[in-house]
Amino acid sequence: MLSSVSLRSQVLGHAANLLLIALTAASALLCIGGHYLGRPWLVYVFKPLTMVWVIALAVQADGATTPLYVGLVIAGLLFSLAGDVFLMLPSDRFVQGLASFLVAHLFYVVAFASDGGAAGPPLALLPYAVAGGLAYAWLRPGLGRMGLPVACYVVAICAMAGFALARWLGAPGPGTLLALVGASLFVISDAVLAANRFRTPFSAAQALILSTYFAGQCLIALSTGVGPALLRGA
Repeated sequence: MLSSVSLRSQVLGHAANLLLIALTAASALLCIGGHYLGRPWLVYVFKPLTMVWVIALAVQADGATTPLYVGLVIAGLLFSLAGDVFLMLPSDRFVQGLASFLVAHLFYVVAFASDGGAAGPPLALLPYAVAGGLAYAWLRPGLGRMGLPVACYVVAICAMAGFALARWLGAPGPGTLLALVGASLFVISDAVLAANRFRTPFSAAQALILSTYFAGQCLIALSTGVGPALLRGA
């Protein structure tokens, strides 16, 4: 009887998490569609709502990771939600959005470094440091007074991705791989956003920025233990 109840609970938990993933995908598509259909209300509703579903996923962590890791990831997601709200406002709140995401990355850095997660090769930070430096040099002519804030942000996001790589190298597994791929997609999203804002605007930018951003955040949320549990139950 106990095993039957446990199995039923597990199945219901998997179903709930799959539903949250489906809601995240549907909400993200509606947000992206709002940009291209000229329906800003879709963006105002579904951009923050997508992150609410992502946060709900992270909250479902089943103990495969430590409470510290889960709490830090949720904090990063909450600051990301704040950054989303700032960036979607009609008035330009780019600095406030940048600051919110910078704090989010710091939470992710501590999360990925926690519980011995920084035990991977220190050189894991090097490729991101080089890529970040080259990207900043390319963006610098168009940054103006935003030079210093963007430089700080580049350091933070490169550190975030570097620590995600170090965590995976130190303890390869589904959870650490989800975090690494999620962090990498986040880097791609911000690289496209920076290129579109400061160097060369292009029509497909929002689709690339938002799709990689939401996918990256979803994978980071799944790294709390939800993703590996779903894979085990598949």
